[in-house]
Amino acid sequence: MAGKANTMPVISKLYCSSSQVVLAVRRRPHVVNGGGFVVTDCSQMVVFRVDGCGVLGTKGELVLRDGNGDALLLIRRKGGMVEALSIHKKWKGYSFDYEGSQKLVFTLKEPARSCLSNNNAIRISTEPKSSSKQCEYEINGYFPDRKCSIIDSTGNLVAQVGVKKEVEELMASKDVYQVVVKPGIDQAFVFGVIAVLDYIYGESTRC
Repeated sequence: MAGKANTMPVISKLYCSSSQVVLAVRRRPHVVNGGGFVVTDCSQMVVFRVDGCGVLGTKGELVLRDGNGDALLLIRRKGGMVEALSIHKKWKGYSFDYEGSQKLVFTLKEPARSCLSNNNAIRISTEPKSSSKQCEYEINGYFPDRKCSIIDSTGNLVAQVGVKKEVEELMASKDVYQVVVKPGIDQAFVFGVIAVLDYIYGESTRC
C-alpha cells in the first residue's frame, strides 16, 4: 500500500489533495469580462478563478478566488526605485485570514524582460508556516508554449502545465490547457504562480 502523501500547505491544507489532481484552465476574453482565467475540475465545477488588471483596473495586481468567488490570494508586483534598479522584479502573494488581514505566503522573482527566454528559470520561495520551513521552487520550460513545470529544490515535480494532444490538434491557440498537481501540493499556490506567469508573458491577466 502506498504511503500517504505529505501535505505542503502554502495557502491552506484545504487545497492539498491526497491524490494527483488534473485541472483544466480556460482563458477569459478581455472583451467579455476583463480577461483572467477559470480553473475547473473533471466535473466542470469551477475550483478557482483569476482576475487580472482588466477586471481589477490596477496594473501589476492579480486576485485568485475560490469557486465561490471569495478572494484567496492578492498578488502584487513590487515597485519602487530599488526594485527598478534590480535585475529581478519581484511578485508577492498574500493570503487573507478570517479577519481580512494579509499575510505574505510566497515571493516570485521575475527575470528582467531581456532574460525571458526558454532557458531562464523563474524562482519562487514560500514563507514558512509554524510547522514547516521555507521552500524553494523554480519553473522549468516555457509557459507560453504550455510546456512547463514547477519543481522543488530537490528536483521533484510539483505541477505540470500541458495541453492534451486532441485539444492541441483542434485549437491553434493556447486558450485551454491542463495542470496536473501532485499529491499533497497546495493547488491554490500552484494557480497563484500560474497567474503570475500569465501576466509576465502578457496573456489574459494583463491589460
